[in-house]
Amino acid sequence: MSRDQDWQDFESSLVSLKEQSRTRRLVPRQSKGIELIDADGTVLVNFGTNDYLGLAAEPFNAKTSVGGAGASALVCGWSAQHEALAERLAEFEQTESAALFPSGFAACSGTVATLCKSDDLILSDRLNHASLIDGCRLSRSECVVYPHRDVTFVAELLRQKRSHYRRVWIVTESVFSMDGHVAPLPDLVNIADRYDATLIVDEAHGTGVLGQHLSGACEAFGLKGRVPIRIGTLSKAIGSQGGFVVGPQVIVDYLINHCRPLIFSTALSPLAVESASRFFQNPKRLVERRDRVAKFAARLRQTLGLQTETIEAGIPIVPWVIGGDGDALAKAAQLRQLGLFVPAIRPPTVPPGTSRLRISLSAALEDSMFERLIAGLGGAAN
Repeated sequence: MSRDQDWQDFESSLVSLKEQSRTRRLVPRQSKGIELIDADGTVLVNFGTNDYLGLAAEPFNAKTSVGGAGASALVCGWSAQHEALAERLAEFEQTESAALFPSGFAACSGTVATLCKSDDLILSDRLNHASLIDGCRLSRSECVVYPHRDVTFVAELLRQKRSHYRRVWIVTESVFSMDGHVAPLPDLVNIADRYDATLIVDEAHGTGVLGQHLSGACEAFGLKGRVPIRIGTLSKAIGSQGGFVVGPQVIVDYLINHCRPLIFSTALSPLAVESASRFFQNPKRLVERRDRVAKFAARLRQTLGLQTETIEAGIPIVPWVIGGDGDALAKAAQLRQLGLFVPAIRPPTVPPGTSRLRISLSAALEDSMFERLIAGLGGAAN
């Protein structure tokens, strides 16, 4: 078989994606604050960023002259700055310890794959992020995917099958990245307590957005002491790059000794560590920024006629579900003509028939930029 023949299935897959308006490609753009500059010089207001508090959009003058960590954390890539950031995260999350990862994806997939064993059961929300899904697949546990936020399903399944397993893990995002939904954490915690299960919560989109002190949905619900293992990212509201896991010292020590993405990856860049540390310098300013982006989010939901629970009103992820893949692309192109970058999200990222514009809001937006979005969405809806 020739090389060309050997790769025909790859080519066929790409042709199929193109026919369904699902082809993806990398587009080089330059970031300038809250704006993007395309290769042709077009300036677009960025409504695709996860920089909810606007920290990534701020100029950053690094003090360190070291660009890379140079080695894995266990070899010689762990510095005093890494240690200080881990301690700050543990204090912020009110846990015993924290582990740093080179990415949020590595933190999610690595933690689930490492902690969940062959005689365990994982219950995973259907709309969990791909990193959590991959962690479930890499583990040797039996995994049941439960309907999105369906606590009745979770409780009934555990009532029937809890005794069959050594450990049970309930894995969920706190804020779902494509819908802006908040997980029913109070109900899940109660179910976990009733059936001796452990909740693992990914706070990637909750950190910096929810809670009086901005540590996420677990704080907002008053559940930090009842959710022992929480995963977070440094690359969204914290405005840097990387991931972390907080929890009991024994869990963090176990991950350091057994979690392959942590052990066999070069440690987080010192630049990323320094950038992430800015998050802790002015808590009052961050709360003000969170309140600003929450007002944007509530107004946008009202404009789009989206009914949400109170806690979800201020989530800066606002989906406008279009339906068809081509239609979502057309709406995104229409907004681009108005100088607005609003990404079209299509399967497999979201279920078929639910292609959407995922509007991400940031405190770095100027009022006039937000008003342009409101006006543009009104035009695109017609």
